[in-house]
Amino acid sequence: MTSLAILIAGCSSSTAQKSTSLFSKSETFTRQDSLRGSITPERSWWDLTYYHLNVTVNPDKKFIKGKNTVQYKVLKPHQVLQIDLQPPLKITKATQNNKELQVISEGNAHFIQLQSPQKKGAINSVDVYYEGKPKEAIRAPWDGGFSWKKDSNGNHFVATSCQGLGASVWWPNKDHMYDEVDSMAISVRVPKNLMDISNGRLRKIEQHNDNTTTYHWFVDNPINNYGVNVNIGDYVHFSEKYKGEGGILDMDYYVLRDNLEKAKKQFKDAPKMMKAFEHWFGKYPFYEDGFKLVEVPYLGMEHQSSVTYGNQYKNGYLGRDLSGTGWGLKFDFIIIHEAGHEWFANNITNVDIADMWIHESFTAYSENLFLDYYYGKKASAEYVIGTRSSIQNDKPIIGHYDVNNEGSGDMYYKGANMLHTIRQLVNNDEKWRQILRGLNADFYHKTVTTQEIEKYMIEKSGIDLSKVFDQYLRTVKIPELEYTIKNNTLKYRWNNVVKGFNMPIKVTIDGKGELLNPTENWQTKTIKGDSIEVDKNYYVNSKSI
Repeated sequence: MTSLAILIAGCSSSTAQKSTSLFSKSETFTRQDSLRGSITPERSWWDLTYYHLNVTVNPDKKFIKGKNTVQYKVLKPHQVLQIDLQPPLKITKATQNNKELQVISEGNAHFIQLQSPQKKGAINSVDVYYEGKPKEAIRAPWDGGFSWKKDSNGNHFVATSCQGLGASVWWPNKDHMYDEVDSMAISVRVPKNLMDISNGRLRKIEQHNDNTTTYHWFVDNPINNYGVNVNIGDYVHFSEKYKGEGGILDMDYYVLRDNLEKAKKQFKDAPKMMKAFEHWFGKYPFYEDGFKLVEVPYLGMEHQSSVTYGNQYKNGYLGRDLSGTGWGLKFDFIIIHEAGHEWFANNITNVDIADMWIHESFTAYSENLFLDYYYGKKASAEYVIGTRSSIQNDKPIIGHYDVNNEGSGDMYYKGANMLHTIRQLVNNDEKWRQILRGLNADFYHKTVTTQEIEKYMIEKSGIDLSKVFDQYLRTVKIPELEYTIKNNTLKYRWNNVVKGFNMPIKVTIDGKGELLNPTENWQTKTIKGDSIEVDKNYYVNSKSI
């Protein structure tokens, strides 16, 4: 999601409903949350292999109708398959082998009663037909759904966004992050004067006799469900070839007709982004599907190979510098941030949305790595330190598992500052770069957990970062270096920390750099001066007592 979405919008996805003793009073959940957020028995027995989403969009009526062919491999025999679709959309029927099946619905979850034996190892498919007026986005992308807008010339301008809310807000699917479909066809039928831009590559344009056109797209790589999108408008197209780590990459841009010249200037940040991020993160993960920037009537989102853009052709975040340092105006925030998600969110995807920091912390951090590449280490450090003003420390970054619950919006810039702090601990920029590249290589096109990311970074850095992760991801406490200086003796310790926290920290004592190794217990050091300054690159507080 667009960085600082929760903080700027003042919006949280957490629900406060029926009480349960498993969670705090402020974080309570329902059976619907569990059906949405857990790997239910009706999900676990089958593995997604292929979707063909075929949908007709009628902007005049704000109505959609279509079907999704769900192909899957049977992991173990079972006769009930869960498909998710949110009201007011309705499943009109489901079929397998041309036989209509019974569908038992419970809120957003729909349980298809299969008739044919489901034999282990078999590849089967179900056709799910649906229709209705989908939820209209109130404040896309934070409260998503369909955005039904018009451009300045009166043409329909339509787009989808659904992170957190779930892809099932507009199409029937297995709406859980743990199982990404291996490949996908997307066919979207729209009024003849409009164009649909979706994920992957355009395979065919099909004209119909009723003044409609179907655009047939194909995604060759695994894709998370919220990354699938529909964008409909009076688009014009321009493109370029980028010579990158994976060969020649097609970079395509689709913008409203009146914005072509502005886009040609502003989108020069796209190849700059690709160069910087391939340096830091490794090969762009979706060469087979190309890379697109698509103008939409909302701020933007990281839809895989079809990144959406609505930053009004301004640098910064709608013209604002989120860091307050001036560095944030050196780039178009939406191009850099949302495209950064191609590595962290689309290539490496969280199994459970409780671990969404894996998407947002690394991608918020990518903003200052872009600056690092073009403007140097000092500029990047000033930027990420500047973003600390946005941190709320309201609740932990990691959410509750199995109930589709995001953690704090601090997953953006608190998470980015945690990573910046870890960079100081690694204290070797090339080693740090290889860790970031290694994450994207070793977890290529995979879904991951926090534990896997933590273990990887600990092993590759050679540093026990477990208490650092516990401190910044699982508490709202910022480490505080307490100290006193008396009679040439420095006395110091960590306070406000998890048990066992012993992070080393660089300080300057009377103009000379030193490395301290504080613990929770007081330590002493003989010094010649009477002043100490903590390195600002560490996200900590300090206090003289």
